[in-house]
Amino acid sequence: MIFDERMEAFLASMDTGNSDFLNALEKQAKEDFVPVIRRETQCALRVFLALVKPHKILEVGTAVGFSSILMCENSDAHITTIENYEKRIPLAEKNFEAAGVKSRVTLLFGDAREILPALTGSYDFIFMDAAKGQYIYFLPEILRLLADGGLLLTDNVLQGGDILESHYAVERRNRTIYKRMREYLYELTHREELSTMILPIGDGLAVTVKKPAAA
Repeated sequence: MIFDERMEAFLASMDTGNSDFLNALEKQAKEDFVPVIRRETQCALRVFLALVKPHKILEVGTAVGFSSILMCENSDAHITTIENYEKRIPLAEKNFEAAGVKSRVTLLFGDAREILPALTGSYDFIFMDAAKGQYIYFLPEILRLLADGGLLLTDNVLQGGDILESHYAVERRNRTIYKRMREYLYELTHREELSTMILPIGDGLAVTVKKPAAA
């Protein structure tokens, strides 16, 4: 946990929460051991949507559609979302229908490394919540698709605190993901065209703005 339990409980008590539909979907997802974004991250997402007021959103990592529905409920945007786990596609489609947002969501099935290069146009808001070890490989296409002045939110970047440890302190099975995440965060924080801050909420949220091109 990034915060201690008392701080998390206090912040949670300030959160006004989501719709009844999303609350029920979150409960069901947890019972089915399907990950959804954490409460602190949900709150941050609602705030950033209110600030940016996006028209086109790209999401990498649909799962059962929880965050897509949250973004629909808190913006007027159309959402293109990518999911690589076939068994979750019918569940996501069912949830989009039940939430009344199906017409505002384009759900693409497949590997984001193959789908992203085929996308055209630009998105003023991108939410990354997929396989952490793949973020660094998605990045070139993500930056191509992100509009100047657009916002990129990347979830789960602190890896339960592992990212703070030395390479040798991380379990061997997690070292590849650890290395790739460190590379990803370095790119976000050292590219001249980007401005990035990392918030220690949930499991870490990177907030990146693509600076407008110089006139």
